[in-house]
Amino acid sequence: MKPEILAPAGNLEKLKAAINFGADAVYLGGSKLNLRAFANNFTNEQLKEGIDFAHSRDKKVYVTLNVIPHNDDLQGLEDYLREVYELGADAIIVSDPGIIMTAREVVPNLEIHLSTQSNNVNYKSAIFWHKQGVKRIVLARELSLEEIKEIREKLPDTCELEAFVHGSMCMSYSGRCLLSNYMTGRDANRGQCAQPCRYKYFLVEEKRDGEYFPVIEDDKGTYIMNSKDLCMIEHVPELMETGIMSFKIEGRMKSSYYVASVCKSYREAVDAYIEDPVNYKFQQKWMDNLLKPSHRQYYTGFYFGDPNKQIYESSSYIRDYDIVGVVREYNEETNIASIEQRNKVFQGDTVEVLRPVGDNVIIVLNDMRNSKGESIASAPNAQMLFTVNIMEKLHENDILIKCKEEK
Repeated sequence: MKPEILAPAGNLEKLKAAINFGADAVYLGGSKLNLRAFANNFTNEQLKEGIDFAHSRDKKVYVTLNVIPHNDDLQGLEDYLREVYELGADAIIVSDPGIIMTAREVVPNLEIHLSTQSNNVNYKSAIFWHKQGVKRIVLARELSLEEIKEIREKLPDTCELEAFVHGSMCMSYSGRCLLSNYMTGRDANRGQCAQPCRYKYFLVEEKRDGEYFPVIEDDKGTYIMNSKDLCMIEHVPELMETGIMSFKIEGRMKSSYYVASVCKSYREAVDAYIEDPVNYKFQQKWMDNLLKPSHRQYYTGFYFGDPNKQIYESSSYIRDYDIVGVVREYNEETNIASIEQRNKVFQGDTVEVLRPVGDNVIIVLNDMRNSKGESIASAPNAQMLFTVNIMEKLHENDILIKCKEEK
């Protein structure tokens, strides 16, 4: 069985990047009832465009309706479910039994996936949800590989399993957290998490107002609730042995560059294993691509039964590389590449090309010109189009990245 690579799509650009760089399916938020209230969620028109783009390439789109809804959130639910179905979504991702029940009544032919927010950690619960019409269980992140194997063995073949393999982790139980609501009034379970677990904390004694004591003995505070990022790229064979049929990547709020890099690495790793499991060998270039976009320190989560490594001393992202442009066109006769800017880049800069297929290559940006053909020293304006003279053949949707500090 070849597992699906399932990628986040925070907007249309990210959806297209995910699919161009190897995703089999994407998940995204529509206009209602999803847990990323501050992402650039899709309007119905954008959703239709994204679904058409994916389906034209034999890929799938899953729409998240994974909030824990209050009564007010249910207003218009039936109409919205019909809209999602009529737009051609391949499945909805749901955590609430009321929404599941309504979906079965209103759009009985729309596939239902159980969100990780439902905290499914055992086979009995999975069987229960499957009997309610759920086709796929998105497992809680607090499971080991051995537990997942046992769940798979005790489920009917008609019930699929999906699990996160990469991305941010939550200090709470698969996302069920009230800390944001308590501290900021923004409900994480209704899509508005302020991530207070990433804040810097000190200890204060009630009668010593103004005296702040670090929980660890340094002057930077402590991050007692902060989680590392999950990364299982070095353990694809172990994941394959569990029977998981969808490898899920976290990050609807992350950049197109992040999405492209992660999809490319997991696509290549999974394909290499499928092609020759016996002689499969991990390639360092896969990890190299994952270390360049913004991320926190990596670890393997709960998969190997060692959750104590989850907390660490910093909430800072590691940001060694930035995306500086996306190739829109390349003329092989003139060697002129048209680039759409993403971050400021200069004439003569050395950049790396991340492409959907093949190894990365290093190029130098020569003869930089604006849309009027005038020579320019830099491309400072967001999404401006500029050209460069490059002997290396580039392709549409290639991504140009640059090390933030030359080494």
